[in-house]
Amino acid sequence: MIKNVTVLGLLSLMLWSCAKKDEDPFATIRPEESRFTKITLVEKLNEPMEIEVLDNFDVLFIERAGKIRKYVSESGQIEEIGFLDVYSQAEDGLLGLARDPKFAQNQWIYLYYSPVGELEINRLSRFTLVDGLLDKSTEKIMLEVPVFRGCCHSGGSLEFDSKGNLFLSMGDDSTPFESDNYNPIDERVGRPGNVDAQKTAGNSNDLRGSIIRITPQPDGTYTIPEGNLFPVGTPNTRPEIYVKGNRNPFRIGIDQRNGNLFWGEVGPDASVDSLRRGPKGHDEFNLATKPGYFGWPYFVGNNKAYWKYDFEKQESLFEFDPAAPKNTSPNSTGIEILPPATPALIWYPYDESVEFPMLGTGGRNAMAGPVYYRGDYEASDVRFPGYFDGKGIFYDWMRNWIFTVTLTEDFQYDTMERFMPSTVFDKPVDMQFAKDGSLYVLEYGTFWSSQNDDSGIYRIEFASGNRKPSVQASADKLIGATPLTVNFSSEGTTDFDPGDQLSYTWDFGNGEKSNEPNPAFVFSKPGVFPIKLTVKDKEGASAEANLEVKVGNEAPKVEIDWKANKSFYFGPESVSYQVNVSDVEDGVIDPSRVNFSIDYLEGGYDLIQIGHQQEQIHPGESYITQAGCKACHAIEKESVGPNYTEVSKKYANQTDAKTYLAGKIINGGGGVWGERVMPGHPQLEADQVDKMVDFILGIANPNSKGSALPLSGQFKLDKIQNQEGYYLIQAAYEDKGANGIGPQKTFIQLNLRNSLVRASSANQLQDVAKANGPQFQFVKFTAKDAWIKFENLDLTGISSLELALNPGNTKGKLQVRVGSPDGKLIGETAALSKEDRPKNVEGQYFPVNMKLTVVQDFQDLYIVFQPESEVSIWNTFNMNTIKFIR
Repeated sequence: MIKNVTVLGLLSLMLWSCAKKDEDPFATIRPEESRFTKITLVEKLNEPMEIEVLDNFDVLFIERAGKIRKYVSESGQIEEIGFLDVYSQAEDGLLGLARDPKFAQNQWIYLYYSPVGELEINRLSRFTLVDGLLDKSTEKIMLEVPVFRGCCHSGGSLEFDSKGNLFLSMGDDSTPFESDNYNPIDERVGRPGNVDAQKTAGNSNDLRGSIIRITPQPDGTYTIPEGNLFPVGTPNTRPEIYVKGNRNPFRIGIDQRNGNLFWGEVGPDASVDSLRRGPKGHDEFNLATKPGYFGWPYFVGNNKAYWKYDFEKQESLFEFDPAAPKNTSPNSTGIEILPPATPALIWYPYDESVEFPMLGTGGRNAMAGPVYYRGDYEASDVRFPGYFDGKGIFYDWMRNWIFTVTLTEDFQYDTMERFMPSTVFDKPVDMQFAKDGSLYVLEYGTFWSSQNDDSGIYRIEFASGNRKPSVQASADKLIGATPLTVNFSSEGTTDFDPGDQLSYTWDFGNGEKSNEPNPAFVFSKPGVFPIKLTVKDKEGASAEANLEVKVGNEAPKVEIDWKANKSFYFGPESVSYQVNVSDVEDGVIDPSRVNFSIDYLEGGYDLIQIGHQQEQIHPGESYITQAGCKACHAIEKESVGPNYTEVSKKYANQTDAKTYLAGKIINGGGGVWGERVMPGHPQLEADQVDKMVDFILGIANPNSKGSALPLSGQFKLDKIQNQEGYYLIQAAYEDKGANGIGPQKTFIQLNLRNSLVRASSANQLQDVAKANGPQFQFVKFTAKDAWIKFENLDLTGISSLELALNPGNTKGKLQVRVGSPDGKLIGETAALSKEDRPKNVEGQYFPVNMKLTVVQDFQDLYIVFQPESEVSIWNTFNMNTIKFIR
C-alpha cells in the first residue's frame, strides 16, 4: 500500500512538473520588449543572404560573393565550408540556401546561384556536405533559368514546406528605369531584353517573376506536386509555377502547419500617382493560400491598375482589368488571358500609407519571415510565448523594422504589431526559429553591395521569468597614444526584474580584469584590445557587450576657427578663418596633406544628413545624389550604367574631359558604354554640373582638385538669395599611423544655412504637425506645451528672432528655450491672436519680432507653444518661418 502511494505520488509529481514546465503566462498577453534579449553571435560579414539554423545551433549561411560559411555555436567561430565561383554583379550572386528536410541523415543543401561563364543563367543545385565541407563534385543541377545579366530583381529565396516541397522565388529581371519607374511594358522592337516585364512576370511560360514549387527527388531531379497554378501539360505554361505576377519576391516564408506561402514584394519606384500611367510604387506583404496570379506588371497593392502604354507613340490606351488581365505583348510566349489578379495582404508607398500608417515612411524593401507556433518547438527557457502563435513575421530591409501580423480564421488581414520597436536592426535580410524556439536574425548591414561592419547573425531569446541584464558599455576614449588611460562606463545597464543585484566583469583584452561597474584602466603598451563587459544577475543570467580600444596612435586634432556665427550666414560679408591641425606622432604638419574646402550647395540637401557624415562631402556627389544619378550609376559597383570609377579612369588623361562629360550630363547620350541611353538633365545649373564632373574625375585622380583654399585667410559669403542654400565648410587630416596602429583621420565640418529658416525643417516635433503647401511648409502647434526643436545651433551674436505667424482661431504665446522644452527661457512673444495682425500686412502670415537673451555657443533650441484658448489638431497656432537676426 505504501509502495502504491509512493508510485502515485511520483506520478502526480511528474505530471505537476510537466504542467509547470509548459506554463505560458504570455499565451494571450503581449509581453513587454524587456523580456526579449538580442544576442550578438558574429558580425562583420560580407553581404550575407540566407541562413539555416541546425539542430546543434550551428548556423549555415551564404554570402553573395560565393562563400558558404558556418557559425559554430560551441566556439563562437566561423568556419569556411565552401565557395562557388559566381557572377556577383548587379543583384546576382549566391542568393538562396535551404537544407534538406532530412539534412541530419543526408547532409544535402540547396543553393540558388549565378554561375560565372558565358551562359546568362541562374541555377538551382543540390550539394552534399562531406565531413562538414561542401563537396562540389556532388552537385546535382536541378534547374537553370535564363536571365538578362547585369540587370535587377533576381529574387532567390529558398524554403521547404512540411511536405517536402521546395519553393524558390524569382524576380521579373526587368529594369524600372526605362519606364519612368512605372510598370515596364515596353514592347518596341529592338529594345533591350529587360524592359518588358510582360516577357517575364506576365508570361505563364517563363519562370522569372514567379515563385515556383517543386518536389526534389533523391536522384537530384524534381517532380511537380499537385495543385500548382498551371496543370502539367497546359500549353504555353510552366508547371513549376505556384505564384505568378511577381516583381521582386526577395524573401519568402512558409506556414509549416497549413502550407500558406508568404512573401515580401519589392515594388516599383514611382513616388506619385499618374493619371495616364498608373499608381505610385508600393511594396507588398502577400499571402497565397492557393496558387494564383498576383498582378505584376499590370497591378500593384490592392490591385491598383496600371495603363497600357504605347512607348512608341507615348500614349496611354486603357487601364488593365484585374478580373481578366490580358498579356498581348509580342515578347510573351505564354497564355494571353491570365488568372484574375489577387490583391496584396498589406501594401504601402514611400510616403505615409492611408491603410497602414503604422508602417511609417521612407525607403521600401518588404520581406517575409516564418510563422510561429509555440508547440512546434522544444520546451525551453528561451522559447517565444504562445502570444505569437499563428502570427507571421513581416519586416522591411530599408526601414529596419519588424512586425508580426495576425490573420482572421479565413486568412484575411486582422492586425499587426511592431516587434521590439526600440531595438536596432541593421537591414534584416533573413530570420528563422531554432529548435528551442529562439529567433535567429541575419542582418545585411547598412549599405547595399558592401561589406558592412554592422552586418551579423543575432539570436533573440525570450524570458517569461527572470530576465537577462540589458548591458551597455562605453568609454571616453577608444583610441590614443601610449600610455592611454580609458574611463569605462556601464551606464545604461539595467535589469528589468525588481530587486535584482548585478555583478560586473570587465575583460580588457590583455589578461587584466576588473569587477567595478565603471573602472579606469591604463593601457601601457600599444596594440588593439578587445574589451568585453559581462554582467550577471543574482539568478546567474548574464549578458555581454563589446568594445575595441586601439593604443599607440593619437587621432589628429583639427579645428576650424571661423570668425563669425557657425550656423548661419546673414548677408554679403567676408569672414576670417584659420584651420589648425596638430598630431602627437606626426609632429610638424604638412599643409598639403590637410583637406580643406568651402563649397556652396544650391539647396535640396538634407542638413540632418550632413550632420551625420563621417567623411568629407564633395558637393558634386551631393548634386549627383539629388539628381537621381545613383539609380543608374554607382561609385564602384556595377549598376545599370557604368560606375563612376570606370568613367573617371577612362577620361583621366583626356584634356577636354570636363567639357565633354558636362555635355553628356546635360544632353544625355549613349553608345560609349553599351546600348543603354542616358537621359539628359537640362534642368541642372551649369555650376552644379561642373561640380558633378569635378567629383567624377577626382575619383581616379584625387589630387586634381583644382585650386585649394589656403588654411588661413578670408572667405566672401556672397550667395545669400536662395533660402535653401548652404555653405559647407570642411577640414580633414589623416595621420601617418604609429606603433602598429593604422592611420587615423579626423574630420570637422561647419554648415552655414540661410538665416531665414523654414519652421518645418526642425529636427524634432512634439504635438506639432507639418502642413505642406505648394509654396511653403508651415507647422501647426496642436496642444499645450507643443514644441519644435532645432539641434546644435550657434546662437552666438543672435539678438532676436522674427517669426512669421498665423494664430488661426486660437490665442497663445511662443517661448524660446535652450537645452530642453522646459530649459532656460531666452525669449517670449506676447499672447497673440488673429486680432494682432497689422492692418497693412497682406498674406496668410504676419511678422512678430522676439528679443532674445544673449546666449553663447551651440545650443539645442526649442520653440514652445503656450495657449490661452482652446487648441487642437483642428484649431491650431501656425508658424511658417523663423528669421535669426544678429
